[in-house]
Amino acid sequence: MPRALIIVDFQNDFTPGGALPVPHGDEIAARIGQLVDGGGFDLVVATRDWHPPDHSSFAAQGGPWPVHCVAGMPGAQLHPALATAQVDLIVDKGRDRTAPGYSAFEGTALGGQLADRGIDELTICGLATDYCVRSTALDALRLGFRVSVDSAGVRGVDVHPGDSERALAELRESGVTVD
Repeated sequence: MPRALIIVDFQNDFTPGGALPVPHGDEIAARIGQLVDGGGFDLVVATRDWHPPDHSSFAAQGGPWPVHCVAGMPGAQLHPALATAQVDLIVDKGRDRTAPGYSAFEGTALGGQLADRGIDELTICGLATDYCVRSTALDALRLGFRVSVDSAGVRGVDVHPGDSERALAELRESGVTVD
């Protein structure tokens, strides 16, 4: 049963000092390293928010977020603690200015790329629990993958206190294993 690790949006803008920092977002680096180094995955995928400068989610366009992860800019780059030499595939998402792009499967070829490799089981970690991790896990489940979220390898924005815990509870109720 081929397995993939999906590292969601471990990018500079989502870690302390970035444009939209997830509290303690950089603290997942060690856990991601353990997962990658553990060698239990047939494929390691990293996703990136890769927004156009006028993305509809930005406050200047009426969205809820500050400008973040603009394609090609330093904030959109993967966090330097991620050993990119061990990443097999980088998936850029959120490129359509009119779509939120939270899920790694929205507007990307990831589903087909995983199917082409015979992957049927996914472990998901990254940022942010309550947005992109949640959406990616739910879409993966809908696509028929067996899905687990590594709770030590995620952190949330928690716009409203408890959002991350509620997201993990929703994932459990939907059939995602939360380790």
